[in-house]
Amino acid sequence: MLLRILVLWLLLCYSYSKADCLPDTEGLCTPGVTVTEDIQVEVTEEDLGTEIVTTTTTTTTTTTQTVTNQDSGDILDGNNGYVNSSKEGDMDIDWGGQGPASMPTGNSCYGLGADKCAAITGSGNSTSSMGVPGMGTTFIQTVDISNLNIQKGGEVKYTIEVDKQDAQDRIYMHITGLNGSSQVFQGTDILSESGVASGYQSYNGSFDFGGVLNRLTIEVGGRDINLAVGPVFDDVTVNVFYNVISTIIEQQITTVEQIYYLNIFDPTEIEFVEEVFEYNDITIDDGMVDFAPIEPDTEEVTFETVELEIEFEMNFDMEFAPPPPMEMLPPPDMQMEMPVNIETVTMEIEMEMELDMPMPEMEDLPPPPDMVASVEELPEPEIEMPEPEVEKPQLEEVQETAPEVEEPVDEQPTEEETTEPDSEATEEPTMETEDSSEQEDVQQEEAEEPKEPVKEQSAKEKAATKIVKKIDDKARYDESNQMKTLIVMQILGNTKTFFDTQSTIQDTNVNEYLNKTIEDNYGVLFDMAQAQTMEDIINAQY
Repeated sequence: MLLRILVLWLLLCYSYSKADCLPDTEGLCTPGVTVTEDIQVEVTEEDLGTEIVTTTTTTTTTTTQTVTNQDSGDILDGNNGYVNSSKEGDMDIDWGGQGPASMPTGNSCYGLGADKCAAITGSGNSTSSMGVPGMGTTFIQTVDISNLNIQKGGEVKYTIEVDKQDAQDRIYMHITGLNGSSQVFQGTDILSESGVASGYQSYNGSFDFGGVLNRLTIEVGGRDINLAVGPVFDDVTVNVFYNVISTIIEQQITTVEQIYYLNIFDPTEIEFVEEVFEYNDITIDDGMVDFAPIEPDTEEVTFETVELEIEFEMNFDMEFAPPPPMEMLPPPDMQMEMPVNIETVTMEIEMEMELDMPMPEMEDLPPPPDMVASVEELPEPEIEMPEPEVEKPQLEEVQETAPEVEEPVDEQPTEEETTEPDSEATEEPTMETEDSSEQEDVQQEEAEEPKEPVKEQSAKEKAATKIVKKIDDKARYDESNQMKTLIVMQILGNTKTFFDTQSTIQDTNVNEYLNKTIEDNYGVLFDMAQAQTMEDIINAQY
């Protein structure tokens, strides 16, 4: 047993929309779909002696990666479920933090509105708990966002409204991202530095991160250097935008088994299988093989359609028939009547006898001088014979009636012996003339009998023969083809109304025959055979 395995790996990547996002990417990825197709082909060949089985297993793994950006919403809005009312960004309540602070309302909030706001009143110059220097006052809180299940990084965006009346004051925004106790990112934006008369401003910013993020620490701080009017702020929002990557892996395994048989099938069986596949629609559904016969496209066969087809074949043969050959003059009748008399018949008989007798060698059998002399004395007969074609049967019949001639003998004939044949020769020609005259009468009667003319095949018969021959052997017994053949026979026989007249055969009374009695004649025949003797039977033959 021979077993060979061939494994092919094909990696095909189809990207419908490039999603530029790696596992450790910081910030937001471009939304999109990435489709990766991995094709693995395994070919196994097994030699079983009588057959070779080749199994091809194709494993197609399709990985579809979809990248989207999700928004957590404002995590400092109590309605979103991340913080309670005391930690909201509308600054109605102090968050808590380092250094002195106040929560003024009305005109003390300046351009922030009449509702409450947060005021930085500390003049200190220290480092905050989040590591920001130049701090006098801070507002700080930590928000749990673990329910967002951020795994692939993203971006933290904030907005804040600030009104700084004293140009010497300063204010900043700081956010730290955590994964448990591990720091993921931290960022500080100086909103308005000391020496800048900013007045009322609305600020926004963002910080990128990668990987997992489940907590955020938000700190707003600054200094009131002249201890007159410190910077105030209100309406703080923080939104987390993060990447969501969904991966769908589909695997499809296709197995194709090919069997190569090593000449173990009989040609008849193979032909049968080929016919099954040729005349049936084969479907495979869930391992079940179904054979549905293919319905042939049968045309309706009628008497009129067959007549039209025969006419077409006749016209086609007439149009494309080769030109008729040039008429040749009949050969001249070489058989001419000759005058029949005793001398001519005698000469024909002697010629046939000389042709039939074996020729002796000249050295062994010299001609007798008397015979030569007698031959020379005979007068030469006057025969006017054109060169007719003598039919062979006539010569054979004349030859049969010719007398048998004895072979020549070495002994010298005497005068008496030479005179006897002359007398016989005078009698024999008379017999020959009678036989030859009778033969000529028979031949003349045979010549006068008219021969049956050979019936030539008509154009309609030729066309009908072509139509029948066009029928395929396999479809010859089809219903429509049998009907076509039957109609062709009707047309040739001019029996178009053959099936119009129908008659019913009346059944004969069977009881009339059952009541009859057959006499037993076997005994009579036996008695007659016993009465005959063997001698009577033999004499009956003559």
